[in-house]
Amino acid sequence: MKELKIQPIRNGTVIDHITAGQAVKVLHILGIPGSTSSSIVSVAMNVRSRIGRKDIVKVENRELDRHEVDKIALIAPKATINIIRNYEVVEKHRVELPDEIVGIVRCSNPTCISNSPQEPVKSKFLVISKDPPRIKCYYCEREPEDIAERII
Repeated sequence: MKELKIQPIRNGTVIDHITAGQAVKVLHILGIPGSTSSSIVSVAMNVRSRIGRKDIVKVENRELDRHEVDKIALIAPKATINIIRNYEVVEKHRVELPDEIVGIVRCSNPTCISNSPQEPVKSKFLVISKDPPRIKCYYCEREPEDIAERII
């Protein structure tokens, strides 16, 4: 049986254990495609693993910021972030949702104060459940049905 392998990256980030089928949403969160970077991005979807199926995203020459990791945690709560330097994993951690999410999800209530252009209020959500992710608006208490669609 032939196996296709994705080339290792010298420096960058590997996002592993993404919920199967969610890699495209992770790429959207990272602004790929669309960024002006010429870095190589590798995506593997529906890969077999010991716990079922998963997706993997590798991004060369880029390390994620806290904001991006929080967004990924909303759609892939079991994901792991691996920082690669000189072909070696120098840091590995599981994503974890904070207890509050500020400024990264838009409230689904059109009349919520956080959606008013006249109010200088950032969206703010309380995390009800981390796996599966469930959040509710701090201001109007509405719980969005599809969190991925509400990510700013």
